[in-house]
Amino acid sequence: MTHAELRRELDRLTTEAFRPDLADIDRLATLDIARLMNTEDGTVPAAVAAQLPAIAAAIDGIAARMARGGRLVYAGAGTAGRLGVLDASECPPTFNTTPGQVTGLIAGGPRAISDAVEGAEDSRETAAADLDAFGLGPDDAVVGVSASGRTPYAIGAVEHARTRGALTIGLSCNAGSPLAAAAEHGIEVVTGPEFLTGSTRLKAGTAQKLVLNMLSTITMIRLGKTYGNLMVDVRASNEKLRARSRSIVAQATGAPDDEIEAALTATGGEVKHAVLVLLAGVDAATAARLLTDADGHLRAALLAAASSR
Repeated sequence: MTHAELRRELDRLTTEAFRPDLADIDRLATLDIARLMNTEDGTVPAAVAAQLPAIAAAIDGIAARMARGGRLVYAGAGTAGRLGVLDASECPPTFNTTPGQVTGLIAGGPRAISDAVEGAEDSRETAAADLDAFGLGPDDAVVGVSASGRTPYAIGAVEHARTRGALTIGLSCNAGSPLAAAAEHGIEVVTGPEFLTGSTRLKAGTAQKLVLNMLSTITMIRLGKTYGNLMVDVRASNEKLRARSRSIVAQATGAPDDEIEAALTATGGEVKHAVLVLLAGVDAATAARLLTDADGHLRAALLAAASSR
């Protein structure tokens, strides 16, 4: 593609459009600029809301595959890639996911998380190679993330994933995007022109973060990683999270502190197991067996414990 062709393609994207009404923002008072930017950011949730049916359908597909042992993979470049890496990195402490269960791939590799790797986003072949190194299979789900919806790395990841039988989702911020067209599930959150022309780390980035929050969080809810709105699979890897673990058990059971401490000690700090010990009146070994039989779903384990009495 020539420079002229690329420019014409970018000019057609709403995320790249110029806003004449914002042309003099540099002459405004700081508070006025902040108010304008805040107003722009406030339009993002409505854009996400318009795509909720598509988001829900994608989540159901992801959850079904992960329930069979599959993995969730985000693939993107630049800001989009970093957002995928961020969401993936927060799943182990929040939901006690196993290594590789949720992964973020970024064009240019780990160095691109903090430094721009010029040209990395332009290669579909690199995306295919990155997924092959991951050992992608039909139980996996790949989410290509790109504000423009035209990034070759994200499109290449989705196209290659389809050849491997994986579920594919294309998340972009422009309507009629090649990325959405390439994927089984297209999610196009149209956020419009940016506050700074073409700076898609702003509204588009916010929209992508909101959608990724939904994809991972609701998938984990479907997989039984929560009990109501409590993170009962939280991994207590530091003092703050250990304190949170105690609070979660208290909120779920209403038990006194000494019983909570005893249950957590007996279960090796496993919050979900401790809740089951306290609510079902079983020992730690029985709690572990019940949860295994229920595929980790606490509500199902509680019902099984009640029915066995």
